[in-house]
Amino acid sequence: MKKEDIITLPAPQLREKSSKVHVVTDATRTLIHDMVSAALDWEDSRPHEISAALAAIQIDRPEKVIIVRADFDDKGSREFTALVNPVIVKYEGVIEEDYEGCLSVSDVYGKVPRNSKIRIKALDQDGNEVRFKAEGFLARVIQHEVDHTNGIVFIDHIRDKEDAFYNLDEKGDLQPVDYDDIKNSDILW
Repeated sequence: MKKEDIITLPAPQLREKSSKVHVVTDATRTLIHDMVSAALDWEDSRPHEISAALAAIQIDRPEKVIIVRADFDDKGSREFTALVNPVIVKYEGVIEEDYEGCLSVSDVYGKVPRNSKIRIKALDQDGNEVRFKAEGFLARVIQHEVDHTNGIVFIDHIRDKEDAFYNLDEKGDLQPVDYDDIKNSDILW
């Protein structure tokens, strides 16, 4: 798959809950491969960004499958971990605000509050149950992707915060945007 297969707002399916995967099959593993291909193709077109993760709904597949980059600090590392039917079983730590972007929200970034630690239950790409703790940026990324499986986009968390929206300038730096442009957008809402 290519970056053009990634759907963006205002696509209504991004606001719908995805379906649980009942059995992990070869079709699930093909979906995971397609997701990685689309995420990397998108990343290859962006000089200042990495593709941290992707949910299946973002390639118009309403299944509870997400992929998360194995190494956020090395753009040369192109490996992802797949989580099928991911559930955050416990939110821990403190609420921290930090910047988020999304492959399905074109050119808009936001400062989003998230828990600093979480506990996750999911299946791996072979159908085995996995449970683990995540903190920091990994916890943020997983919360963002699990939101996608539930029809929530990161901007929904900050819709009424006038100073929470940004865009990327030509140097790759985040710059505040005019909130009136955000709140009156037919694309975002």
